[in-house]
Amino acid sequence: MERHIDINDYDYPLPEARIAKFPLAERSASKLLVWDHGTIDERHFGDLGDVLPAGQLLVFNNTKVIRARIIMHKPSGARIEVFCLEPHDPADYERAFAVRGSCTWSCIVGNLKKWKEGPVEIRFDHEGHEEYLRAWRVGDGGREQLVRFEWSAAMTFGQLLEHLGRIPIPPYLNRESEEIDNTRYQTVYSRFEGSVAAPTAGLHFTPELIGQMRERGFEFEEVTLHVGAGTFLPVKEADATKHPMHTEHFEIRRTTVETLLRKWGAVTAVGTTSVRTLESLPALAWRIRTEGSPATERIIGQWELYDLPREFTGREALETLLTYMNTEGLDRLKAATQIMITPLDYEFRIVRNIVTNFHQPKSTLLLLIAAYVGDDWHRIYDYALGHDFRFLSYGDSSLLMR
Repeated sequence: MERHIDINDYDYPLPEARIAKFPLAERSASKLLVWDHGTIDERHFGDLGDVLPAGQLLVFNNTKVIRARIIMHKPSGARIEVFCLEPHDPADYERAFAVRGSCTWSCIVGNLKKWKEGPVEIRFDHEGHEEYLRAWRVGDGGREQLVRFEWSAAMTFGQLLEHLGRIPIPPYLNRESEEIDNTRYQTVYSRFEGSVAAPTAGLHFTPELIGQMRERGFEFEEVTLHVGAGTFLPVKEADATKHPMHTEHFEIRRTTVETLLRKWGAVTAVGTTSVRTLESLPALAWRIRTEGSPATERIIGQWELYDLPREFTGREALETLLTYMNTEGLDRLKAATQIMITPLDYEFRIVRNIVTNFHQPKSTLLLLIAAYVGDDWHRIYDYALGHDFRFLSYGDSSLLMR
């Protein structure tokens, strides 16, 4: 099938002044644009339970942002910034954060031209002793480098990042991370370390709001998708279909699949990362249907979802996954996805409604929104720009219902 998307059709003027550089004092005080089958209304995020249909299941991404930026120095004094993207050895996130002594990660290196060979180092105090963290380049992957870390302290790598690292706030904020980012660039339900960017639609939720919505009959489930730096990569190709999508790892529990099936038709994804996770499930289910297993070691391809038969519904997909997990005695599935959701006749099989922030021009996330609302994305973004909505990660939110 021939695919073509002119990325210039998904551009809009975003003044620097409209990008929220810092969060509001109260998480749920942000504005909420409500798009309901084509009509646009303006509310506050705390009103979410009033405008969502009763009985909805909201799906959170419970990933936690790691302090992935480490500032190190060469013996000459040159400053080298190492941005940890994804574990390489051990490759599993849980083991990578629990390892002691040494590990290897895929990283983006700042000031790379000054780091040709030899180690870079940072010395630090831990429990009254001077310790060190050293790093060597052990492989060149172009934009990304393989970096081996060794450290002397009796700490896991996860503890080391908490002690030495900095929160990697988005590059478009054009500022260094500050103390407020350590708490506010995390959702209140973040649990599993692995992201280098927050699932920002969830930043608006408070424990109080979640509790109030539970009392009113709303249900909540969690998935885990570790957000990679690729989420910020602009689409540089004129034809957006030529843009290579980044890989993101996700995990879903069997109990969540059961709830999704029970609440079929009433699923609200909180954030585009939850959308990507949920919408990737039919690909795994179709592999089971056609190959006998989900082949989770094989990445879900950029266009794999487009090749599924239209008659294969989301309900069937969930039933297929649940039967497989029960038969195999699995309490969770782990996989990786490169799914690219675009306006090219994409069929949403799992997600009914979306809670999301306002995204960058010419971005894959804006393409996802356009796939859901169609050309109305122009009206939505024109309204937001004309009514003082704040944009991007720390900005205001929207509820999209069709």
